[in-house]
Amino acid sequence: MKILIGQSYFRVLDPKELERQMPYPALGALYAATILKNLNYEVIFFDSMLCSNPDELNIKIKETKPDLLLIYDDEFNYLTKMCLSNMREAAVGFIRTAKKLKIPSLIYSSDATDFSFPYLDAGCEAIIYGEGEITLQETIKAIEDENFDRVKKEINGLKFLEGKIIRITPRRKLMENIDYLPNPDYSFVDMNEYRKIWLKNHGYFSTNISTTRGCPFRCNWCAKPLYGQTYNSRSPEKVASEVKELKEKYSVDHLWITDDIFGLKPSWIKEFSDELKKIDVKVPYKCLSRPDLLLRGNTISDLKESGCRTIWIGAESGSQKILDAMDKGTAVEQIYEASSKSHDAGIEIAFFIQFGYSGENWKDIKLTRKMIRDCIPDDIGISVSYPLPGTLFYERVKVQMKNKTNWTDSDDLDLMFSGTYEKAFYKILHRFVHSEYRIVKYLKHKRLDKLPKILLHAFRFIKFRLKLNRYLSQNSVSRLSFQKADGKKA
Repeated sequence: MKILIGQSYFRVLDPKELERQMPYPALGALYAATILKNLNYEVIFFDSMLCSNPDELNIKIKETKPDLLLIYDDEFNYLTKMCLSNMREAAVGFIRTAKKLKIPSLIYSSDATDFSFPYLDAGCEAIIYGEGEITLQETIKAIEDENFDRVKKEINGLKFLEGKIIRITPRRKLMENIDYLPNPDYSFVDMNEYRKIWLKNHGYFSTNISTTRGCPFRCNWCAKPLYGQTYNSRSPEKVASEVKELKEKYSVDHLWITDDIFGLKPSWIKEFSDELKKIDVKVPYKCLSRPDLLLRGNTISDLKESGCRTIWIGAESGSQKILDAMDKGTAVEQIYEASSKSHDAGIEIAFFIQFGYSGENWKDIKLTRKMIRDCIPDDIGISVSYPLPGTLFYERVKVQMKNKTNWTDSDDLDLMFSGTYEKAFYKILHRFVHSEYRIVKYLKHKRLDKLPKILLHAFRFIKFRLKLNRYLSQNSVSRLSFQKADGKKA
């Protein structure tokens, strides 16, 4: 059986990501391809991260005439979890192409799980939801044996159409031992091309690995359509061996550990560090964590010892009111303390910031700006609140979402619900806060060599400040109250 595998996220359809030139292979699709290859299926892998036009996959479908089209999204990459309309339109188009050629298709993605009908109506045989690997194997075996229609109701983790009604089989139980899974086979993609892009634009080569699945925390805006509230991890030994393989086989200089929460289990990071020492491997990496976890025991020093270069945390807001409304379970003071201790240990710390959450006003925004200026993180990523199905936040605001339920691309930043301000405000705020951050960061570190950039950001800061002022005054917000809340100086 010949299977063509791709994913619905195309870097070329996401201008912001294309400009960053930091491509990572589609890890989820690589896991699926590796499993199917080990089962002796003929696998044709289409790498949407490096292609220059989405229609290339349509051409591939027509040229290769596979027995099955499998769209298997990379759920280890937050970009694919964002459910972007550009990517949905592309995926639905591929399904239609396959349908015209009488080629069955399957899809596995957060968006297809949340918004199933467009995919099924286009001709997709079924949507795989929850953890995908076992359901995938059972479904493909049924298609291969030509009895899928008869047995599909018996396969856990599927959604399919009966007439115009979506039928859903029971959710599949998650694997507790994910060491069962093989390491992804990176030979399906052109690692030399990835390396070339990274070296040209950044001077080093980074690739991605995963050590866990799921997140047990309950931030009420965070969608978890595939793994839910669970948390399962690979063994430190197996992860260390994969790091060694990537270093020796592909000469990686850096890793992105894609976990929602890295090293949550007590002592895991220490054991990982010990395993790396045993095999004499150390590769710098970036990971995601929480400020409260960083303050637990020797976590920061263990991260440093294992090679961690950068920790990204979901700081979100400098307002405790907003953190509590989000059910973050963290305190602003912990963000400050974790930042200070990480810097003292020689580890970079970076903040994810989220503006626009329900109830946020200019006073809360001012507190977030203050937190950024005080902590001087090594990088920041700014977004606005994005309601996704399956979250408490979505349930609270869905009646306000009338004409739009998804962003077009990752730089859309449309609030999509009735927040304190509108999309135009947050677009300006995004650029204003970035300019302010860059100025403060350069001055704090006395980077006089960056004087031209400081002046450029100062110009932008003033320009966006004036735009914010104008926006607020034109939208029935007192200019005087804005100035009082912000103070005479930024």
